[in-house]
Amino acid sequence: MAYQELAKDILAHVGGRENILSLVHCATRLRFKLKDRQLADAAALKQHPGVIMVVESGGQFQVVIGNHVHDVYNAVCAEAGICEEAPPQGSGDEKVNLLNRLIDIVSAIFTPFLGVMAASGILKGLLALAVVCGWLAPESGSYKLWFAASDALFYFFPLVLGYTAGKKFGGSPFITMAIGGALTHPIVMQALEASGQPGALSEHFLGIPITFINYSSSVIPIIFAAWVSCWLEQQCNKVLHPAVKNFFTPLLCLAVVVPLTFLLIGPTATWLSQLLAYGYQAIYIFAPWLAGAVMGAIWQVCVIFGLHWGLVPLMINNLSVLGYDTLAPLLLPAVMGQIGATLGVFLSTRDTRLRLLAGSAAASGVFGITEPAVYGVTLPNRRPFIFGCAAGAIGGAIVGLSQAKLYSFGLVSIFSLAQMIPPGGLDATVWGAALGGAVALVLACALTWAFGLPKSDRSESSAPLPTDIGEYAILAPMSGTVLAMNQVPDVTFASGLLGQGAAIVPLSSRLIAPFHGEVASVFQTRHAIGLLSDSGMEVLIHIGIDTVKLDGQHFTAHVQPGDKIKPGDLLIEFDRHAILAAGYDLTTPIIVSNSDEYAAVERVTDNHTIDSGMPFLTVRR
Repeated sequence: MAYQELAKDILAHVGGRENILSLVHCATRLRFKLKDRQLADAAALKQHPGVIMVVESGGQFQVVIGNHVHDVYNAVCAEAGICEEAPPQGSGDEKVNLLNRLIDIVSAIFTPFLGVMAASGILKGLLALAVVCGWLAPESGSYKLWFAASDALFYFFPLVLGYTAGKKFGGSPFITMAIGGALTHPIVMQALEASGQPGALSEHFLGIPITFINYSSSVIPIIFAAWVSCWLEQQCNKVLHPAVKNFFTPLLCLAVVVPLTFLLIGPTATWLSQLLAYGYQAIYIFAPWLAGAVMGAIWQVCVIFGLHWGLVPLMINNLSVLGYDTLAPLLLPAVMGQIGATLGVFLSTRDTRLRLLAGSAAASGVFGITEPAVYGVTLPNRRPFIFGCAAGAIGGAIVGLSQAKLYSFGLVSIFSLAQMIPPGGLDATVWGAALGGAVALVLACALTWAFGLPKSDRSESSAPLPTDIGEYAILAPMSGTVLAMNQVPDVTFASGLLGQGAAIVPLSSRLIAPFHGEVASVFQTRHAIGLLSDSGMEVLIHIGIDTVKLDGQHFTAHVQPGDKIKPGDLLIEFDRHAILAAGYDLTTPIIVSNSDEYAAVERVTDNHTIDSGMPFLTVRR
């Protein structure tokens, strides 16, 4: 029930239940496929406190939630009445290009079991570490049970992929799961062993020789077979009578697709799998350091746009064909780079909310979930994200030179180091991967700590406030960039209808009192405040343009109407990063509302920037 209100808001802003073609979730995101994208309100969702970010990529409308995405997914499904079976695909009018279609297919097939797949990989890595450290012997019963738990998903991949692929392609997932089961059936494995060598021709199907291949842990053959089965199922349902199609359709699918898979689809898909794996390996061997630098730099960019799903099948295919993967280790520095940048923000900022967000995001990142760090901390501040990518490139080059390999699939995280332990025990490749990750983390943290945030974001100005500020002087209520009033991107303010003054684009998140006086009014939405000086000046400070639409979100008032104030008193705190991420302009007009009672309202200095508490405006009688 804790997520029902969030679920209602999400449904309302994606166009309602009737606008949803399909919904799945991955580690942090709800992935909608919508009938009409124009009915979705991404800007409104970005402003919601329960939503980290909205990304439109790969033909999907992706709502980034965080680690509790599964609970939100369940709440959305319950609220919308979406059942276990996916809604029919292809009923939308939007044309999707080939890349977007590929990413949509891959993400829909793999995301339902991403969590257990990552857990299985981590368990495999921990078992390898336990053997190396002498804690477990491979002959022990404890090791065998845990190994079975860690290996079952990968061994029976065709069954699991058969189910999810069947759902994605709009057919019966139980038919396609049965096809996957046939690929790993004991009688097939026995025939493979009896044939002497994989690929040997020893059996025939209606006179056609059968090529037996070990399909356990394979990926591509079952996906192709599932597509063929779903197509055949749809054709059968069109022509068969409703009285018989419920059992004749599955019968035809199994009787036709299983032999077709062993005779044609499986060998062809296996050949493509090997071509893909060995082709990648040839490129990797040519310049592993360059591959590491490129992947370390661009991986998080791919994650932002959802393009990383295009590489997931390649990693799994490498494991299936080669027995190891060299691509995933290159991504460890990319993850550690963003963690390091987030830690740099944590160490350098004095913004309490940003520190809390950075601390929790860094903890999630250690376990392979970087979206909270990227969307909430590094990307909104730009330079930390760039430093994280640059450090990831350097660390990736080190990992590439070490030629580290991953022996089980999982989310790239600190646990990946255990998954890189080869069967023979620890070697230099594992230490090289650890060094690359450490370099990326430390370098990104140091760069962000030194240069990642503007000076005013690290702390409020510690310079003493002037004591003799004059009877008609107004101090700068915030640090930032100074603009003339006619430069404010709002015609009401720029025209001077509300009074004369100037504006500041803030680089801090605090609004302080600009003179001695009292608080005349505080807007209910806390985005604006009216002040009255002891000398009679009436001043309106409006934080941002159109920020009234936030309805008070991201603003905290520390004063009430009637409170006495003096220069430097804290009036309002606001979450600058969240407001900018929501798409609002933070240009803040500071207006003398009764300026018609004065001869002139003038800026004290022509400097482009100003620190809070410094002389800003003067008025003349």
